[in-house]
Amino acid sequence: MVQGAVTRDMPNVRIACRGLSKSYFDLAEGREIVALSSIDLDIHDGEFVTVLGPSGCGKSTLLNIAAGFEEPSSGSILLDGKRVEAPGPDRGVVFQEYALFPWLTVEQNVRYGLRELRVPAAEAAERVRYWLRLVRLEGFEKRYPHELSGGMRQRVALIRVLANDPKSLLMDEPFAALDAQSRSVLQRELESLWLRAHKTVLFVTHSIEEAVFLADRVVVMTARPGRVKEIISVDLSRPRDPTSDQFNAYRREATRLIEAEVAATT
Repeated sequence: MVQGAVTRDMPNVRIACRGLSKSYFDLAEGREIVALSSIDLDIHDGEFVTVLGPSGCGKSTLLNIAAGFEEPSSGSILLDGKRVEAPGPDRGVVFQEYALFPWLTVEQNVRYGLRELRVPAAEAAERVRYWLRLVRLEGFEKRYPHELSGGMRQRVALIRVLANDPKSLLMDEPFAALDAQSRSVLQRELESLWLRAHKTVLFVTHSIEEAVFLADRVVVMTARPGRVKEIISVDLSRPRDPTSDQFNAYRREATRLIEAEVAATT
């Protein structure tokens, strides 16, 4: 169930971390902080990988470097063998905040990236209709973000990224702000969209249940400085039942690993 080392030299690696480290100077503490240390990780084409770890272990920093928003202090992240040095349309990023343009309608928000990519108007319109239909937002095309529920806004944020057809999807706690019921619904919808779109997903979360529910593999990180502590391969059929004995065995294992890290820091 648990793999103690990161898989290497396998075919179809989409995202590869090689000796990735990140440090910064904290003005408040007056010292250098090491956020990430010597991360080695391969994420394969079409794989759904979730990242768990104690608060402050560098999960979001890892994702931001993969997105090209931050530079590593040493090491690198490779996307299809090429070093990530800046943001690009090959990576779609979904944040906890919805990041929708409040002055644009649902349809205009989803179409925005397609316009920037200069997708022909007819094709863009078809893509927008396709994704709105998949997340059951037909009839809401002319609504503005403030007229939608939190779950609906996050659906729009998600399909706005998917409509651009990126190779990889980077998600930083996208459902954390939602109530439990909406979060459960969005998790299942994301799983369905992922199975349909076959994207490579790197998903950061604080929720152990969410990590196990969504992932092919769960990367458990140490307390700061963040390193890969363990990788749990989740061998469960989909859709998954969070109440099953098998699911709870994975959840207990991930919980044990996280609690050991928290205890070590206190």
